[in-house]
Amino acid sequence: MDKGLVPLRVILGFSLLSTAIHYAHNTLRYADYPQLEGVSTFVGGIVVAVTWVVLTAFGWLGYRAYAQGRYPKALAFLLVYSLAGMVTLGHFLTGVPQIPAFWFVTIFTDAAAGLALWVFLTWAWATLNRASTRDQVSTQH
Repeated sequence: MDKGLVPLRVILGFSLLSTAIHYAHNTLRYADYPQLEGVSTFVGGIVVAVTWVVLTAFGWLGYRAYAQGRYPKALAFLLVYSLAGMVTLGHFLTGVPQIPAFWFVTIFTDAAAGLALWVFLTWAWATLNRASTRDQVSTQH
């Protein structure tokens, strides 16, 4: 059975590239994004950077567990990592970022990566939890 390691690598590679670009810009140019009340640009930038590192660590742990066949743990870690992409849509909760088009697009490439990971996780969960007829035990006596 195909375990989907190649598509997972592609999705994670795309996500890593997109989120690294977006989070780096968001960290360095925090003031260009809609602000949260009471959060200084210095503190906000640090929170963004730390968030990316922590979420990316979950992605790495998830990939490693998946490659080792520890699927339940892998899927949980990867679900947490998917937030690295999906949470960037939160910029629109406090306004529309006034940033150049390239940086604006990275918000959506992050979200697309997170969504792609959700699709993969749904497929993996359904596929890996499906018992083959050979693995099933007959209940007939």
